[in-house]
Amino acid sequence: MANAASGRVLWITGGGSGMGAAAARTAAASGWTVVLSGRRADRLHEVADQVRQAGGTADVLPLDASDQEAVVAAAATVASRHGRLDGLVLAAGLNAPARRWDDQSLETFRAVVDTNLTGVVSVVDAALPALRTSGAGVVVVVSSYAGWSFQPGAGVAYSASKTALGSVVRTLNQQEAPHGLRATHLCPGDVATDFLQQRPTVPDAAARAVMLTPEDIGRTIGFVLDAPAHVRVDELVISPVSQR
Repeated sequence: MANAASGRVLWITGGGSGMGAAAARTAAASGWTVVLSGRRADRLHEVADQVRQAGGTADVLPLDASDQEAVVAAAATVASRHGRLDGLVLAAGLNAPARRWDDQSLETFRAVVDTNLTGVVSVVDAALPALRTSGAGVVVVVSSYAGWSFQPGAGVAYSASKTALGSVVRTLNQQEAPHGLRATHLCPGDVATDFLQQRPTVPDAAARAVMLTPEDIGRTIGFVLDAPAHVRVDELVISPVSQR
């Protein structure tokens, strides 16, 4: 295990699978203590076990990031258990197969926006006091290629919520720089994760084979997390060479 971030604490939402889990493994290998949050406690414990078996330190804190009261309580728990917070990776996400104007429901629209946008803002808001105290806090908001460039198939709610994250990151960087805070709007293209099951037509094995892997994104997040405190990566777009 490396010690580049020894003693630093990282809170990851969406940490039980896909990109969040990959980020946890990468960060822990660099010396971060990772706090894993998400809705599925069993998946969080699986990732925590992987981290520990590799010699890292992991904590499990189940959370529905769309529940604001639960987010506030979770931030307090992180503070009481670890005494500090130095970074956030916000990887929880939601979409739905019915995502067009002619088939979506407002209930689904609200659920997607609550997870992808409001949930992100809630966690950042709850974590800000500790990140300010850190003096070199870093936030990675896992958005989407659809948050950087309009993608017709991404859906009304998903596109709106992910595009808005760019403004969330810019305001953080503009307003919180005096506290040493740095935020990144990370916009991955197609990634072969379970999230693909939420598409109207689920990609087959051939399509997945040329996509990015969760580990690709984990390494990218690790690069941002471990950048020197004077370096800020405002926006980072990563996509597969083969676009299908």
